[in-house]
Amino acid sequence: MGRRILNDALRSMVNAEKRGKAMVELKPISNVISSFLHIMKHRGYIKDFQVYDPHRVGRITVELQGRLNDCKALTYRQDLKAKDIEAYRLRTLPTNQWGYVVITTPDGVLDHEEAAKRNVGGQVLGYFH
Repeated sequence: MGRRILNDALRSMVNAEKRGKAMVELKPISNVISSFLHIMKHRGYIKDFQVYDPHRVGRITVELQGRLNDCKALTYRQDLKAKDIEAYRLRTLPTNQWGYVVITTPDGVLDHEEAAKRNVGGQVLGYFH
């Protein structure tokens, strides 16, 4: 159920980006969505996001920047070892210049660069470019 919520939120962002909208509202929300958005903000793919009423159903408003081409969550469970992260990235992302694979690790939700630097593996949540 959680990965479906994440995938719906990410697809809503991509659709709003294609329509040229500046903001999008995501409902329902989860901590995983907030962590994914934090990585996207840190890497410069979105401007900012605000979480409203996180203890109930809640909503997140995201300010889009125009850099997001595609963003997907994996609906199946994909485990990765630390040594296999680079090969998975090359297989998944369209080019070497941009894009990030998001992985949930024992250290928290990280992108592929940070996970490789810390030498930790985990489960793939999704990717964006």
